[in-house]
Amino acid sequence: MRLNKFLSNSGVASRRKCDQIIAEGKVTVNGKVVTEMGLQINEKKDKIAVEGRAIALPSSFVYIKLHKPKGYACTAHDEKGRKTIFDLVKSEERLFSIGRLDYDTEGLILLTNDGDFANRVAHPRYHLEKEYQVTIEGEIKESELAVLRKGVVIDGERLPSAGVKFKSFDNGFTKLSVIIDEGQNHQVRRMFEAIGKPIKLLKRVRIGGVRLGGLARGAYKDLTEDELNALVKN
Repeated sequence: MRLNKFLSNSGVASRRKCDQIIAEGKVTVNGKVVTEMGLQINEKKDKIAVEGRAIALPSSFVYIKLHKPKGYACTAHDEKGRKTIFDLVKSEERLFSIGRLDYDTEGLILLTNDGDFANRVAHPRYHLEKEYQVTIEGEIKESELAVLRKGVVIDGERLPSAGVKFKSFDNGFTKLSVIIDEGQNHQVRRMFEAIGKPIKLLKRVRIGGVRLGGLARGAYKDLTEDELNALVKN
């Protein structure tokens, strides 16, 4: 098995992050530092460690959906000492998140220790839709909606198009639904900032066929078989 695949399947991090960890010289194989991501190892005999901590394949795979509240970081160890999503989840397995949500964004996030599953769900070629509820102050014009749908231009770069649907206007706030399938960094916030409509509340409510539903903030539950199949059906 390739070293980066072993680390990912062991719940250390996503495959891309594992490549970085290896390149930084944080991984040893049988006591020797290695920096070759594609190094073939014997997962049954070789002793693998990350920063001195022994790593092993999980005894079972875990698939969880979590309602991330605002004010939590999507990292195992936050350098600023902030609360993280892993403070909310109790598991005997080492979990990592599939993608991230901003510190001030709430909503659906997926956690697992299955690297192959995570890579399958996160890979951009599958264009897995992500749906957000967006709340902005004031009203929004139809012309502004058209710009968002086509893809706003920032510093000469056009962001990917998005599905944007007006939901309601009440008490001075507009609510919209936004669907994206590429997920550039901070894409939804950048879209609205570009038209002068900073977001007041951003909440992810769906990833592919998995919905947040009535899951309370900070609560989590195992994905059902139907939800797992919906994520990898393509």
